Amino acid sequence: MMAAALPGVDNAAALPHFRRHGLADPEMLEKMQSRKNHYASLVPAVPAAYTRIQDGESVLIGDHEWRVITGFGHAPEHAALYCAGLNVLISGDMVLPRISTNVSVFAIEPEANPLTLYLDSLGKFAALPDDVLVLPSHGRPFRGLHTRIAQLRAHHVERLAEVMQACRQWQSAADIVPLMFKRALDAHQLSFALGEALAHLHKLWRDGIVRRELGPDGIIRFRLSAQA
Repeated sequence: MMAAALPGVDNAAALPHFRRHGLADPEMLEKMQSRKNHYASLVPAVPAAYTRIQDGESVLIGDHEWRVITGFGHAPEHAALYCAGLNVLISGDMVLPRISTNVSVFAIEPEANPLTLYLDSLGKFAALPDDVLVLPSHGRPFRGLHTRIAQLRAHHVERLAEVMQACRQWQSAADIVPLMFKRALDAHQLSFALGEALAHLHKLWRDGIVRRELGPDGIIRFRLSAQA
C-alpha cells in the first residue's frame, strides 16, 4: 500500500493526521506536502507475487532451517528469522543495537496502540540464547540479545514516564515531540517523531492513564485521567 501510495497512506491522508495532532508550522507542512510518494523513493519495487510465511514456520534457506518469528508495532507484520544450527537471529528492525525501533501511529490506523504491540512482541525472543549473533537492519551485528531487549524496554518506560509527567496539562502529540526528541528535525524525521510521540500517548490512553479529547480547534490532546 505504501509503495503504491494508495489512499490512506499517501500525503493526502498524512497531512490531516499531522494537523489533527497539533502540527501547525506552515513551512514544515509544505515540506511534507512536497515529498509526494516519499516511501517508494526509499525502497525497492514490491514483487507482484510472494510466498506467505507465518509465525513459527520453518523456512529452508540454502542448507539451513530458519524459524519465523513475527513481530508487531513497527510494521503491520514483521518477520525475524532464527537459525538454531548457526545460532543466528536476523532481527530486522525489531531489535537494533544502538537506536530504538520506530513505533508510530499512522493515518491509516489512527487509533492504533503500536507500542504495546511492539513491547509484547519482544517477549517472543525470550527463549533464544543470549549469545545468539544478532543481525539487525541498522547498525553492526552484536551479541547480548536479552541485555539489549532490557535496554529497549527501559527506554520506553522512561519515555512513558516523561510523557505522563507532561500530561499533567493538556498535550498534543506535537507538544510531546520536543520532549522526546531534543534535536532539530527535518520533515522526514518529524513525521516519524510525531508518530512515535503519538504511540506513547496512545499506550497511556489505552491503559487508562490519560484521557483523550478533541478540542474546538480540531486538535486532539491528552491529559492524565482523574484516577492516574
